[in-house]
Amino acid sequence: MTTTLPDGSTLRLRALEPGDVDTLYLWENSPEMWEYGFFIAPYSRHQLWEYVRDYDADPLRSGQLRLMIDVGGKTVGAADLYGIDTANRRAMVGVMVAKAHRRKGYALAAINLMADYAAGPLAMRQLASTVAEDNPSSLALFAKAGFKHTATLPLWVRRGSEFVSARVFQLELDN
Repeated sequence: MTTTLPDGSTLRLRALEPGDVDTLYLWENSPEMWEYGFFIAPYSRHQLWEYVRDYDADPLRSGQLRLMIDVGGKTVGAADLYGIDTANRRAMVGVMVAKAHRRKGYALAAINLMADYAAGPLAMRQLASTVAEDNPSSLALFAKAGFKHTATLPLWVRRGSEFVSARVFQLELDN
């Protein structure tokens, strides 16, 4: 899956490869990344190696799809469909762009490609995402991608000894 960005560069979503293990290791073990995600446990290189080695690329069977975001041959992030529910034709979507590559439109382009893929080959009718209210960049990203804020989960995400609410965003897909 590819798209051309406004600057003329090409963004491509691609399958996981063994060479991605070290990149995933850095991202998955960064406390900065934990702050806006919903998992706070480190992964070993071995765990990530097994994940990549055993990865089931059939999202309808495995219930998930992780794709790496490449721009100009450089891996800049990852995009996920997870919680894929074939009976109700819906899935959750998430995106992460490494800090050095943010604010360049990569996350928006990746979400749009994931939505096209979900609507097309996967025949999903809806995508959703849960975003902590203290993550203004992601709140703006999902709104810009056409997702509608449909619910708020009060005090849903722990931040040290405090809790912040999370917003649920949904996108109706054309199919």
